[in-house]
Amino acid sequence: MTEFSAYVGLDVHKDTIAVAVALPGRGEPVYRGEMKNQCKSLLRLIRSLSAHGEVVSFCYEAGPCGYGVYREIIETGHHCEVVAPSLIPRRAGERVKTDRRDALMLARLHRSGELTAVWVPDEEQEAVRDLTRAREDMKAIELKARQRLGAFLLRHGRVYREGKSRWTQKHFRWLEEQKFEHPVQQVVFQEYVDTVTEARRRVAGLEAQMREVLERWSLRPVVEGLIALRGVDVVTAMTVLAEVGDLTRFDSPRELMSFLGLVPSEHSSGGRRRQGGITKTGNGHVRRVLVEAAWSYRFPARKTRHLRCKASTAPPAVQTMAWAAQKRLCARYRHLFHAGKAKCQVTTAVARELVGFIWAIACEVMGRPHATRALS
Repeated sequence: MTEFSAYVGLDVHKDTIAVAVALPGRGEPVYRGEMKNQCKSLLRLIRSLSAHGEVVSFCYEAGPCGYGVYREIIETGHHCEVVAPSLIPRRAGERVKTDRRDALMLARLHRSGELTAVWVPDEEQEAVRDLTRAREDMKAIELKARQRLGAFLLRHGRVYREGKSRWTQKHFRWLEEQKFEHPVQQVVFQEYVDTVTEARRRVAGLEAQMREVLERWSLRPVVEGLIALRGVDVVTAMTVLAEVGDLTRFDSPRELMSFLGLVPSEHSSGGRRRQGGITKTGNGHVRRVLVEAAWSYRFPARKTRHLRCKASTAPPAVQTMAWAAQKRLCARYRHLFHAGKAKCQVTTAVARELVGFIWAIACEVMGRPHATRALS
């Protein structure tokens, strides 16, 4: 581990930053007080800790304040880590939490190397991540608006029975035909319909923006490769890459599965081995879209016109891997389902194996030759 002249723990908030410094060795960290969360205050702190050009290492918890502090420190030539809050060691008996204690704890653990750093995206990556998360938020608003409209109609005995699917053009024509005796109820109904329509418009606009950004994104070849997989479209592929970044930084697909929290939890002791549900650690946005994609493998493997069109822009080797993934995962779904597993468990297991093919395709597109051997 690289030796630094000082190890600094920062407890970062919107307006203030609590600072604690631990020098190399076994001495206790020293609390330096609070400063304003401003660039000039941070530069003043760096100058005071590196008066003769020494390299200082900083750390702070990942949180709502983002990566601005990280980028400001890196630009000065010093080292900085953004650490995962859920992986910080905690003392079981501690019941007091203050900014001072948090800063001292971060400085001490950072010096001993017991903190786990998270991956920090560059500015382009963070912009695409903001876009995919905004689309996800708007989709959640749309789903909630649909639920409220459906509940209102059900309360008044209006049930759509003219088709198998709702929210199609036929369903919206049926909504236009609905009339209520009381004028106030007609107004309420129209407000619900307008809310759904507006939410759909916003989602469509953000998806169009995602396709526009994709044209000039550095990870576009990987996105086009992932789209060859069944159940993966532009939204899913961009969400995975915007949240995780370069998939080839993981040495194996198992490491990526563990990072996304799709591996079983375990509580074993002595000769007893006990596994539970998935750990659900890591990025929940990616885990959600992968489980959604895994549902498409409940149908038999086949090369439909839609799938062939999706895969047409991918290299031949990637198309071969996508077909191998479809055959394997469809068979996996059938095997687990007929073994009596619940559908949600089966889909989660398929999503875990889908991660392996996603990793392999990313390695293939980015020129990592041992991807296929590692996957097998």
